[in-house]
Amino acid sequence: MTLKSTSSQSQGLLLFKLTQLQDFALGTLKIQEIFPYQNLTKIPQSDANVLGAANFRGKTITVIDMAAAVGYPPISDEEKASSVILITDCSRMTVGFLVRKIERIIECNWKNIEPPVNNLGRNTYITGITRFEGKLIQLLDIELLLAQIFPDTDDTAVEITGVQKGLLQSTHILLVDDSAVARRQLQTALTKIDVPFKVCSNGNDALAVMKECEKKGNPINLLVSDIEMPGLDGYELAFEVRDNAKIADTYIILHSSLSSAMSITRATEVGANEALTKFEAQVLINAMLRGAKHTQV
Repeated sequence: MTLKSTSSQSQGLLLFKLTQLQDFALGTLKIQEIFPYQNLTKIPQSDANVLGAANFRGKTITVIDMAAAVGYPPISDEEKASSVILITDCSRMTVGFLVRKIERIIECNWKNIEPPVNNLGRNTYITGITRFEGKLIQLLDIELLLAQIFPDTDDTAVEITGVQKGLLQSTHILLVDDSAVARRQLQTALTKIDVPFKVCSNGNDALAVMKECEKKGNPINLLVSDIEMPGLDGYELAFEVRDNAKIADTYIILHSSLSSAMSITRATEVGANEALTKFEAQVLINAMLRGAKHTQV
């Protein structure tokens, strides 16, 4: 099979404003539809940033004030008439986000998106930074927003036998994700079952770690990577791994926060062994067990 690089393929970004000055963005694959503001029904005992719910094409969807949720002034009643609602499909949830204004959709290669600086803090909502027509564009971490507004009781519990745990413990695992909340979920799931791992926040660092581990004689056997990441996305990371003879045998699991079906064909084209929708700990652990067994053969 001939592997295909995705480095020339661009990603759609929807640009919008949460303040009058700053431009933000979400990947278009996360957005189902865009609606003008409509009256919302209040939800008792909901998060302070939840404005209410409304019916969109026959489905009741919760709507969040995105500006307020990330720390900016909330959208006032006067502004709501000109605001728009983004219906997103992410982390197995369909949610609406109210934003002040839609700018445009642009095409942007992930190689042109830089990771945020490290000193932004633990709960920063920015996963990447790029520029368009001289303006700074910040990509929002929608997974972190959803995790804070709709905290799960415990979605990291897994069932695993002693033999399976031993199999994973003997496998050298690398986790890669640009979302802080996704990294915490992955780390928590493995820590609970006492499985060691390495972790990176972007594809470039992950590739460097894999090369260094191989050089030291302790290669990574199992790579679990997000797809949408600044710099080197998951598809391109998988391609680079398969294209490097020294690390090409790594078992690769690509995963995405998109709740809709991913392009399994595209994942296969770049050499991934599996493609999953995150986050469901048991499903991921089962996939990792398949990878661990594969590396033991």
